[in-house]
Amino acid sequence: MAADSAHVIVVGGGPVGLLAALGLARRGVRVTVVERDTELNDSPRAAVYHWCVIEVLDALGVREDAEAEGVIVRGNTFHRPSTGESVQISQQAIEGVVPFPYNLNLGQDKLGRICLEHLERHPHATVLRGTGVTDVRQDATTVTAVLDDGSELSGDWLVGADGGRSTVRKALGLDFPGMTWGDRFVATNIRFDFEAYGYGRANMVMDEQLGCIVALLDREGLWRVTFAESDELPESGLPERIDAFLQRFLPGTEKRYELVQYSPYHMHQRAAERFRVGRVLLAGDAAHLTNPTGAMGLTTGVFDVELLVDRLSAVIAGDAGPEALDDYAERRRAAFLDNASPTAIRFKHLVYDGVKADIDEAFELYLRVEADPEASRDFFLGVESLREPEFRSAS
Repeated sequence: MAADSAHVIVVGGGPVGLLAALGLARRGVRVTVVERDTELNDSPRAAVYHWCVIEVLDALGVREDAEAEGVIVRGNTFHRPSTGESVQISQQAIEGVVPFPYNLNLGQDKLGRICLEHLERHPHATVLRGTGVTDVRQDATTVTAVLDDGSELSGDWLVGADGGRSTVRKALGLDFPGMTWGDRFVATNIRFDFEAYGYGRANMVMDEQLGCIVALLDREGLWRVTFAESDELPESGLPERIDAFLQRFLPGTEKRYELVQYSPYHMHQRAAERFRVGRVLLAGDAAHLTNPTGAMGLTTGVFDVELLVDRLSAVIAGDAGPEALDDYAERRRAAFLDNASPTAIRFKHLVYDGVKADIDEAFELYLRVEADPEASRDFFLGVESLREPEFRSAS
């Protein structure tokens, strides 16, 4: 099958779906993105892109635009309020080792908009916004998405990237085993001068009461502060509890801040029982969900895209058989279950649970890493283990 005669339907217009569509379109494959929402979701969500994710953004042609809007981060800072300790580990150790020796902070809605702009200029891509999918059917040669107006859209393959509540996954009858945390994460976007108090652009604050993630989001002083609270608390009192947390947490004596946005959400550790059923492939949150500590969720989703585009375009071109898609499904599920999810759980435990012995051990490690360039190099290169070996730049 010639690439331009094949048609791939991508359900879901978030970053993973848009990147998958863009990657396929750049390979000459005709793609149609179907997204229920009429506008990009701008609620506070994922915002951190590790250095190796930036490589994928570069390969898909969106890195320069993303860096023009985002914030370059050249190190991670760890804080321990109970003792006043702080450790900053610089990414200088991976300069000359990888093409982009830094991380990028950028709201996922902004990345989505950049991807959408690229897709809308691409002759092989169509984007249908305000159009939901209610069902998916398939046979030996075709897959059909049933749209919410009763019409149908048929293609050769379908990628389900429609989030944690994925209609595609449910239409396939797949279980989504795992667990839901008893915590509620609260992501806030605020304006406050953290850098005046020694904070870096990316921070993990490890403490039972004050544990949170703090990251600079843009060049106008907008910061993300994400903390956790009991899921049993009513959402109706959330604005007051946000203020109470920030009054306890914010450094210095002047606690004035501007709350721009906030978003509460549940946290899960789940993976679909399979990432492929026939002509349908799952990617991103439709395939797996993790708590966001350490930016493992979107990172894993972007690496899903990298392998999916490679395998699916090879199958379409006749350079590989359908078993290449089973390879995608098995490897990406293993990458999540064996690496991404345990890493995110470990970071969540350190940031929010406040177990003294574990934080003691972590800070001893961070102090050693800070003082040792080789250990710093290994520290930052470790995240690439979420990526498939054939794509790793640092192997």
